[in-house]
Amino acid sequence: MTRNTFAMLLATLALPASAQTIYKCIDANGSTLISNARVDKSCKAVVQSPETSMPAPRPKPAGSAANPTPGSFPRVQEDTQRARDTDRRRILEQEMATEQRNLEQARRDLVEIESVRNPDGSGTPPDRLQPYRDRVSQHERNITAIQKELVNLR
Repeated sequence: MTRNTFAMLLATLALPASAQTIYKCIDANGSTLISNARVDKSCKAVVQSPETSMPAPRPKPAGSAANPTPGSFPRVQEDTQRARDTDRRRILEQEMATEQRNLEQARRDLVEIESVRNPDGSGTPPDRLQPYRDRVSQHERNITAIQKELVNLR
């Protein structure tokens, strides 16, 4: 008998929890029945599981900003912003020139190390070349990033 009760308990716990409403029903004799189905009109919902879906977000009125700027927010003068943008462009152009020089040097270093021959006549082992190739690819990625920044300037 204990095994059957234990087995029933495990089987009940193993059932997945589903979204249900629990009803409390009182019959004509005054007895209370708790059920997951409404037996008659006297049954009242005691526990209702929460909604599992979320309502759709309300549409924003046309013309409203997602995050409006408060009136007390400090403003930058147009000529000040223009000067900042000019400085930024100049700095990015300097970085671009530096990266291009570094890329040229990294390529020269790679060609130089590739031309080195071992005493047995074989070329440079690939594991010795990899750091030089990595430097070249890093400078190429830096140049690409700087070019994107320059394009995005106003």
